[in-house]
Amino acid sequence: MSEAARDPSPGAPPAVAAAASEEKKGKEPEREKLPPIVSAGAAAGLDRGSKGQISTFSSFVSTVTQKKEAAENRSSPAHLALPNIRNVRDLPPICLDVRQKQRMSMDALPSEVKGPAFAEPTLPSQPKSVKDFEEDLEKAESTGNWKTVHAFYITTFDSFPELNAAFKKDATASFNTVEDSGVNADLVNAVFDALLNTPQDIQKSVLKGIINSLLREWKGPRTKDDLRAYFILLQNPQFNITSTYVIYAHLLRQIATLVEADHHFLVHWLKKLSQKKFKQLVERLLQFVSLRLFPAKPEEFPPLTKCSWWIPSASKVLALLNTANNLIHPPLIPYTDFYNSTLDHIDLMEEYHTWQSFGNSHRFSFCQYPFVISIAAKKIIIQRDSEQQMISIARQSLVDKVSRRQRPDMNMLFLNMKVRRTHLVSDSLDELTRKRADLKKKLKVTFVGEAGLDMGGLTKEWFLLLTRQIFHPDYGMFTYHKDSNCHWFSSFKCDNYSEFRLVGIYA
Repeated sequence: MSEAARDPSPGAPPAVAAAASEEKKGKEPEREKLPPIVSAGAAAGLDRGSKGQISTFSSFVSTVTQKKEAAENRSSPAHLALPNIRNVRDLPPICLDVRQKQRMSMDALPSEVKGPAFAEPTLPSQPKSVKDFEEDLEKAESTGNWKTVHAFYITTFDSFPELNAAFKKDATASFNTVEDSGVNADLVNAVFDALLNTPQDIQKSVLKGIINSLLREWKGPRTKDDLRAYFILLQNPQFNITSTYVIYAHLLRQIATLVEADHHFLVHWLKKLSQKKFKQLVERLLQFVSLRLFPAKPEEFPPLTKCSWWIPSASKVLALLNTANNLIHPPLIPYTDFYNSTLDHIDLMEEYHTWQSFGNSHRFSFCQYPFVISIAAKKIIIQRDSEQQMISIARQSLVDKVSRRQRPDMNMLFLNMKVRRTHLVSDSLDELTRKRADLKKKLKVTFVGEAGLDMGGLTKEWFLLLTRQIFHPDYGMFTYHKDSNCHWFSSFKCDNYSEFRLVGIYA
C-alpha cells in the first residue's frame, strides 16, 4: 500500500484506512511473492504529474527484484509460441514496464514440458445461495451482530480457491469454455452490492484478503479458476476509491500480463456481463487513468517514475473490454463510452509521435488504443499532422531545388491548381493526377481567365463549387437518402471510377 494508504487523509473512508494498517502487519514472506516492478517512467513516455510518497506495497517489491533477478535469469522458462486467437490477437503488446514474467496458461504448455500431472487442489466447500446470504445480511442488520457475514467475507476473499468455492455454480465442474464462466453472477452482484454498506472491519478484511490473494497467486501456470478469480475481483466496487488504487493497479497488471489464450476466455466472459456492470467496469478504468494522469491529491499515489506501468496495464484491460463490447450486436454500451475526455488535455502530438516512431512496440502510447481517444482529439492530431507534413514536403522541395543549383520558386511550395469553372471536375481531376507528388503541399487555386491571388478565398470557393457539383443528383455519382439524410454511391453502373478517386483525394 502507498504512504497515503497507510496514513490516509481525514476524507478517506475508515474501512480503507483500517485495511491499509492491517496490510502493513502482513507476513513478510508472503510479500516476497509479489511481482517485481520495473521503474521505466522515461521509457514509457509517461513522465507526468508530481511526485508523492512511494507506497510500501510497491517499493518493497522493487528490492525483492534484485534478490530474485539472478535466479530468474537462470530458471526462466523458454518462450512458448501461442497460436493466434481471433478477436484479441490484434491488441497492442504489453509495454516493457508492464511486462514482467508473462504467465503461462496451463493449456498452452507443450506435453514435453508439462511433466507428470498433479492432482487438482481440493476446493473448500462453502456453498451459499443468494437467499442464504441475504438472510444472513438481514439478520446482521437487525441484530447488529455481523459475525456470520464477516466470516463469509473473510473466508471468500482469502484466496483464489476460496473465491471459486463461493462463487462457482458447481465447485466440482471445470467450466473450461468461453461460453460459460461458471460464476454465479447473482451471488457476485449481491455480495458486492452489500459490501460498501457493511461495517468498516469487514471492508478492511476484504481488501486484506485481496492483497494476500494477489501475492499468493503470482507464480505458476494460470488455470481457469485463476481467470474466474480475476473476473470476479474486477467487479469489486471498492476500487472506485482512490485509496485502493495501489491494490487495483496490481490486479490490472496481473490481468494485463496473462497470455493471449487467457485473454480470449476473459473477453468472452466479460461480454456476458449485464450492461450496468459492464459500464461500471469501463467507467472505473477510465477514472483510474484520469486520476493517475491528473491526481486531485498527488500525495495519494506513488510518483509516475515508480508506477509507470499503471496506465499501460489499465489500457490493456480496457482493450479487452472494448473487444468484448465489439463482439456483441448491438454492443453493450456505445463506443463513445470508451472515450476519455481527460486525454484532450495532454500533449496529443507527443503521444502521436511516440506511436509513429515505435508503433505497437513496447513503448506505450495512447494512440495504440485509439478507442479511448475522442473524435475531437483525433481531429486535432490529424490536422496538426497534416500541417507538419505540408511544411515538411515544402521544405524538402526547396532543399532539392537548391541542391540542384536551381533558382527557388515560391510556387514550388504549393499544390497549384488551375481550373476552368465550366469544366471544374475534369480539370481538377487532371491537375491532381499530374501533380501527385505535390498532394501533401498547401493547396492554391487559380481560375483560368480570372485575375486574383488565392489568399484562402479561391480555395474555399473551389471546395464549395466542387462539392455542389459532385453531390448533385443530376451528376449521377451519389444518391441522397431522405431517411438517413445521407448521400450514398449511385446504383448506376459506372465505367470510369477516376472521379470517385477525385472525391477520395478531395475528402
